[in-house]
Amino acid sequence: MDAEKTAPFELGRGEDACLLLHGFTGSPWDVRPLGEALAARGLYVRAPQLPGHGSTPEALLSVDHRDWMQAAAHALLSLRNYRRIFVAGLSMGALLSLRLAADYPEQVHGLALVAPALRFKGPHMWLLKRLRRHGLLERLKPWVQKTGTDVSDPAVLAEAPILPAFPSVRLQDLWELQDMAMSVLPRVRSPALVAVAEQDHVVDPGGGQVLVRGLTASSLVRFISLRVGFHIMPRDKGGPLLASEVGSFFDRLRGADAAPESREPPAPARSGSG
Repeated sequence: MDAEKTAPFELGRGEDACLLLHGFTGSPWDVRPLGEALAARGLYVRAPQLPGHGSTPEALLSVDHRDWMQAAAHALLSLRNYRRIFVAGLSMGALLSLRLAADYPEQVHGLALVAPALRFKGPHMWLLKRLRRHGLLERLKPWVQKTGTDVSDPAVLAEAPILPAFPSVRLQDLWELQDMAMSVLPRVRSPALVAVAEQDHVVDPGGGQVLVRGLTASSLVRFISLRVGFHIMPRDKGGPLLASEVGSFFDRLRGADAAPESREPPAPARSGSG
């Protein structure tokens, strides 16, 4: 992978901050357009590179979900001097974001859960999970090959940094994080925006509605579904609309001060341009 493309980044300045978390086998590159849009709205944005990501397949052999969670928590706590802190996560990053909100309710003032990896899509992942249950996954398929990333825009796809493979043992960590996310949902009090792509080929968009229903303690929950673009939503054709929705949601919370919020019904499906 191109180390310059996949490097962590910091953007913008202001009294409020946003922590951006990328997904499994991804990198900060995947979420940079969202970070740029939030920085333009006056937020300081930090996007760390999660351990084992952004370099080689072998780098993922020596890390697991505990390392990713620890890195996310460290990044969050490094922002403690900001007035308000928001957390936005893509795919696996959305699962990590939920845990942060549950564990640090005083620090996380709002969430954006983008294409949350609560449920995977397709027969391939179903088969791998069955192999896991029988203890055969790592023996029969030690590596999972990747030939691309889930983006509909051909120009973006052509320049995307892609990890060519990952160790199948790390799927165990993704399944652990899915279970963890479901277990902490009742403890999440932060206002949350849940965004899914109807044409996502990696995760089941229906998982977004599961989160909406499970965020029973959250003071405000908003749901959007984009008809254009695939899984890597910030980089795809619906990216500008996603950035606008997330930015407006955080702006609303930044202007709310101590005023109590109320839950609102899920928004209808929205279509991006282009």
